[in-house]
Amino acid sequence: MSGVARRTVVTAGGAGLAAAALAACGGSDTEGGTGSDGSPQGPLARTGDIPVGGGKVLADRGVVITQPKAGEYKAFSSKCTHSGCAVSEVKDGVIICPCHQSRFDVNDGSVKSGPAPSPLPPEPIEVKGDSISFG
Repeated sequence: MSGVARRTVVTAGGAGLAAAALAACGGSDTEGGTGSDGSPQGPLARTGDIPVGGGKVLADRGVVITQPKAGEYKAFSSKCTHSGCAVSEVKDGVIICPCHQSRFDVNDGSVKSGPAPSPLPPEPIEVKGDSISFG
C-alpha cells in the first residue's frame, strides 16, 4: 500500500512542477510575448538599453537596433546579407557579423567592409516614451 501512496505523491508532485514551469514560460504581450499566431509582440527594447553610437542585437526578434546620435533610433535586419548568418554585436559604430567579419554602419546599415554585398535591410520601428517597438 505504501508503494501506491508514494507513486501518487510523486505523480502529483511532478504535475505541480510541470504546471509551475509552464506558468513561468508564459509572457504577456506587453513583455515581449507572442501573439496568437506565434509572432513576437510587445516592445523590442527600452531606449535606455541602446547606447549612443552603438546598438543592441535582438537575435530572438531578428533585428538590431542602433542609436547613431542621442535620441535617434534605427533598426535593421539582423541577418547578414552575405551568407545569412545572424549579426552578433555592435561595437565602435559598426554592426558585426561573426561568420566572415562583415561590418555594417550603425547609421544606415551600409557595408563598411565585406564580403557582404549589400546593406542590412532597414526595419520599421517606432519610439513611444522609452519604449521601442516594430512600427
